[in-house]
Amino acid sequence: MTFDKFNEECAVFAVHGHPEAANLAYLGLYSLQHRGQESAGIVSSDGLKHHVELGLGHVSEIFNETSIAKLHGNSALGHNRYSTHGTSSIKNTQPLAIEYSKGPLSLAHNGHIVNADEIRREQEKEGSIFQSTLDSEVIIHLIARSKKQRFQDQVTEALSKVEGAYSIALMNLHELVIARDVHGFRPFAIGKLGNAYVFASETCAFDLIGAEYIRDVMPGEVIVVNDAGFNSYFPFETTQPKHCIFEFIYFARPDSYIFGDCVHTVRKKFGHALAMEKPVDGDFVIPVPDSGVVAALGYAEASGIPFEKGIIRNHYVGRTFIEPTQSIRHFGVKIKLNAVRDVMKGKSVIVVDDSIVRGTTSKKIIKMIRDAGAKEVHMRISSPPTTHSCFYGIDTPTRSELIAATYSLDQIADYLGADSLAYLSINRMLDVLGDRKSDFCKACFDGSYCLKPELQETQISLLEEGPFA
Repeated sequence: MTFDKFNEECAVFAVHGHPEAANLAYLGLYSLQHRGQESAGIVSSDGLKHHVELGLGHVSEIFNETSIAKLHGNSALGHNRYSTHGTSSIKNTQPLAIEYSKGPLSLAHNGHIVNADEIRREQEKEGSIFQSTLDSEVIIHLIARSKKQRFQDQVTEALSKVEGAYSIALMNLHELVIARDVHGFRPFAIGKLGNAYVFASETCAFDLIGAEYIRDVMPGEVIVVNDAGFNSYFPFETTQPKHCIFEFIYFARPDSYIFGDCVHTVRKKFGHALAMEKPVDGDFVIPVPDSGVVAALGYAEASGIPFEKGIIRNHYVGRTFIEPTQSIRHFGVKIKLNAVRDVMKGKSVIVVDDSIVRGTTSKKIIKMIRDAGAKEVHMRISSPPTTHSCFYGIDTPTRSELIAATYSLDQIADYLGADSLAYLSINRMLDVLGDRKSDFCKACFDGSYCLKPELQETQISLLEEGPFA
């Protein structure tokens, strides 16, 4: 059962200096479950060894009181994974935990190293043996090969050789090293809980454990946390930030603060801007749950058209859902979403969603609404048409599979079965972000990648080779 959205990347959580570090990591991962549902892991350090618990599935399925009790120590790394690079298997579950000449080393990474394949080929020629297919593992090998004495210098040297997106946490026996790429593609926040420092992909993790949000890890910043305290430095040449705009559009939880703003507030402003730019008459504004809810609230507020929950989501569809036999056909998207007939019957409805990728699910949703008796269905999307693949930590289809890369607006509307279709424009989307509009990556909408040309060309050619190319 596949739904038509970009898939989440990963979640990282780290803590140093707390006697219940593993428990905090468990709670942090629980609150960040939306960022990855394939696997999860926690590694803790007690100053003598690393303790590891990994598994496939959701956080609540992997950990229990017994397994968490085995994770001794006052430092811990946690990770939820969705495979943007490498297959889904236990060997690719993070945090990666290894032993090298200087002792135990563990890594948790959110993002994508675009030159990982090149580095890996070079390392394998020189005799390196890899235990996973993760792009992140090349960083481990680079650290192990470093001649530097201090852990933070080994990490810095390794990161100076990689290109791409990383919000990363590394742990040895006694300290954490936290780093974020110079463009700041993925979010990464710093918190404080008593005397302990905590780090998370989103601030919603801090709310659950009662930590105070301090600030974000800055693009290009490297932070060292140990018993001596908290130290920050900037070893890399600074450049223009390029935060992922899709974090605001879809990925992050609405209650999180990322890139200096509240996700709920930005998402609602996208809905406001969409109503002003692409108005249409209707009886109700209907969100596609859950991703379209906040933008639909903004659209309704700005347009003065009532908001209505006309589509209900089943939140209890598990990963192991058994599809019905051929005798029960055309269930499609209805296993997850269902229309409220009394709301739809004889009405003109405005359906708001955050994005359209392939268009297959949107088509099913519009058919479902028409089958429930709607007179007209107008679809409004609170982001621009998605026309290019992402190389910075989001699992995206090949460009040839993106419906907006191949078809015109009218053709897409005809395919979906909508009476009208409109997207928020790139300029209006960026206007919502104000003076910081140049700080955001919009390559998935216009192909303006910020990688080096040779890397960009290689990666694009790989991702554009799709089944429909």
